[in-house]
Amino acid sequence: MSVDVPRSIVLVRHAKADWPEVADHERPLADRGRKDAPVVGEWLASHGIAPGLTLCSTAVRTRETWKLAVHHLPQRPKTVYEERLYEASPGEIIAVLNDVSEEVQDLLVVGHNPGIQGVAEALTGDAEGDTLERMTRNGFPTSTVAVLRFDGSWKSLEPGVATLTDYWEPHEPPE
Repeated sequence: MSVDVPRSIVLVRHAKADWPEVADHERPLADRGRKDAPVVGEWLASHGIAPGLTLCSTAVRTRETWKLAVHHLPQRPKTVYEERLYEASPGEIIAVLNDVSEEVQDLLVVGHNPGIQGVAEALTGDAEGDTLERMTRNGFPTSTVAVLRFDGSWKSLEPGVATLTDYWEPHEPPE
């Protein structure tokens, strides 16, 4: 596959987590998270998002989010549970993305804030419509999705090379 092919990165922040007395990595989804995660999957499917690969943090809340969302996609992508995504900085997330096989054209990442929001902001060099304005104004609440597109190889992915084409959150505040 040519390295200058158009690629997409779909960044998903896990759904709302509960705060029981367990280690952070083991926190499960809250009731609202269990309701929102399937809505994420419905949104992905309705927007024709069909990743060839999903990288998901190993934390319980990200795994549960993906498990509830993926059932709504027309085809289940290969999923890799990636330890490096847990508590990852934007730079660490970009390093994980740089390791993706060049055969993958469309990638979905399920992770945590502040890393997911930070990588969305770092990679965005251009934006369609009001997507960047909304992301900047609203931040990256739980269950939020950002879709970025770029041309090039995964190894060439660096800050500012992508276009933010979509930004969605299930509980977006009214204008």
